Amino acid sequence: MGRAYYDARGAAFAAADPLAIFGAMAAALNFPVEAAQKGAWLIEIAQLQALAAELPDAHIFLEFAIPRMGRRADAVIVAGGLVFVLEYKVGERDFPRHAIEQVHGYALDLKNFHVTSHDKAIVPLLIATEAPPQQLDFGFYAPDRVHSPVRLAPGDVLPTIRRMVAAGDAAAFDAVAWAAGSYRPTPSIIEAAEALYRGHDVTEISRSEAGAENLTLTAAAIEAVVADMKATGGKAICFVTGVPGAGKTLAGLNIACGRMARDIGEDATFLSGNGPLVDVLREALKRDVRARRGRPVPGDARHLAERSPDKFVQNVHHFRDEYIAADQVPSEHVVVFDEAQRAWNQAMTADFMRKKRGQAGFDQSEPAFLLSVMDRRPDWCVVVCLIGEGQEINRGEAGIAEWVRALQAELPHWQVHLPPHLLAEGSGLDAGLRWHLAHRVAAPDPALHLAVSVRSFRAEVVSGYVAALLGEDGGAAAALRPATDTFPILRTRDLAAARAWLRAQRRAGERAGLLASSNALRLKPEGLYVKADIDVCNWFLNPTEDVRSSNSLEDAATEFAVQGLELDWTCVAWDLNLRRGAGWEAREFRGTRWNAIHGEADVLGRADYVRNAYRVLLTRARQGMVIFVPRGDAADATRPPVDYDAVDAWLAACGVPEL
Repeated sequence: MGRAYYDARGAAFAAADPLAIFGAMAAALNFPVEAAQKGAWLIEIAQLQALAAELPDAHIFLEFAIPRMGRRADAVIVAGGLVFVLEYKVGERDFPRHAIEQVHGYALDLKNFHVTSHDKAIVPLLIATEAPPQQLDFGFYAPDRVHSPVRLAPGDVLPTIRRMVAAGDAAAFDAVAWAAGSYRPTPSIIEAAEALYRGHDVTEISRSEAGAENLTLTAAAIEAVVADMKATGGKAICFVTGVPGAGKTLAGLNIACGRMARDIGEDATFLSGNGPLVDVLREALKRDVRARRGRPVPGDARHLAERSPDKFVQNVHHFRDEYIAADQVPSEHVVVFDEAQRAWNQAMTADFMRKKRGQAGFDQSEPAFLLSVMDRRPDWCVVVCLIGEGQEINRGEAGIAEWVRALQAELPHWQVHLPPHLLAEGSGLDAGLRWHLAHRVAAPDPALHLAVSVRSFRAEVVSGYVAALLGEDGGAAAALRPATDTFPILRTRDLAAARAWLRAQRRAGERAGLLASSNALRLKPEGLYVKADIDVCNWFLNPTEDVRSSNSLEDAATEFAVQGLELDWTCVAWDLNLRRGAGWEAREFRGTRWNAIHGEADVLGRADYVRNAYRVLLTRARQGMVIFVPRGDAADATRPPVDYDAVDAWLAACGVPEL
């Protein structure tokens, strides 16, 4: 199927039988046309045919696909070297904010993800069919040549297009070739979950160029393991690793959705120990289901639509509690554990089970218990562990080593699949565990490592830059800094300036937010109190006008609230729990003063958690970020200006320009 349900050059579009146009559009759907949709299409066709008669050299596309958002723009008109994106609100007199952001979002989506639109000027037009004539003005283009949304009555459309074409100097181009350009979307994890839950395939919503396409390769590798275990009655575990933002969660959601959509009756679930991620994804899916209630559901997605988001996405701790009794057999054949590196070690699990669940004598780590639960299945199962390396941010988080120990001790009959680098030094596994895996894994699979960040569609080197910034070589970090015009990273000593910058950058449905470490307690004098609870669902999902929304820039979220999620634009507020001395020094604030956190003999110590917290915060942005370093207060011993100045100087040495 083409990009649009119907398209034609202006002269041909004007001359076509309107019922033939309608029939072509109806035939493109895989479900019956509802009465409301039929009426809207007929009104739009009539108005666009009148428009086409006056623009014979233009090219008109109806129901133009915007895959990342899982939607279609009502119409796209290519005229005079410009791309006009039209969204009709049939029967409306006004121009509500959500409609303005919708059409603006379509234009931005094309600019950012449709390859042949990267160099085009794009104008979003919102048309309320019952609105009175509007006062016409030119508005303005942003630096990326996406125009601000233009609000119009039907009679305003033609003069607006003519005026903008006459005022511009864009070169004409082949509209058909433009429309056929490749589409390389990078959805947020919330958008991806909604699209997959509706039955879209991961190839429709993920980038396809070299490096990022191994999302598809990873899914294929795991599907091969699942098919093998189902055929032979075996049990297997697959470790999927990746750099921050590489799409591990997207890969996991795709695997779980894929098993349910294709194999009715075969249960699969997506588990995460990340409570905020689970809450936000569940709430986003519920809101999306409510918004789409009553609309036809394609056959392939019907099984998903009938499944509760609460069952599809589960908190791993609740899953664990459900199977405490040894005779409880899980219904799932395929289980995806997101952020498996955050699973608890034996001491943390035993302490929690004793205090919170009344289970004295519990002697297993969380990985060991969860694998033992899946081992109860009498037929077959596959466990997929998504590992975010270097992202352990709290005490008791065991990393990948605990999963390997569980396999080594109790599950010799399980097959193990992993990427090659887990067998090398520096993987976080000691020599003994690497030796065990080397003798157990038949052939490591490179497809199980996601090496390229797809969170940032503007710059794929952000994770590498952040790692260098948190290292000890400022010059090496500066060499890795993304170009400011593709992924701006700025620094400021003025929080008001940071907020103003975020508001200036954010457009349409994009999200911006303030972030800070959970122990950044001396940001309180700056108005950022990290101990204040935030409702993550409202923070991530509510509209800009809601003061609880991230876009209001009032509440700062910590690493625990945002790990696994992302924003388009962020301000990371830096406190002295990670300061610069001879090198990086981790500290914690207790009572009335900062206390040093010294290195520990463990593989992961408390100092590592502090640095990893900043690693998480600095890799949440999809489009750009500003780092706020307070000026401090010489009269406050807990906020010495010299220490904040040292952090700011280090950022400057790493190539971060001042806002």
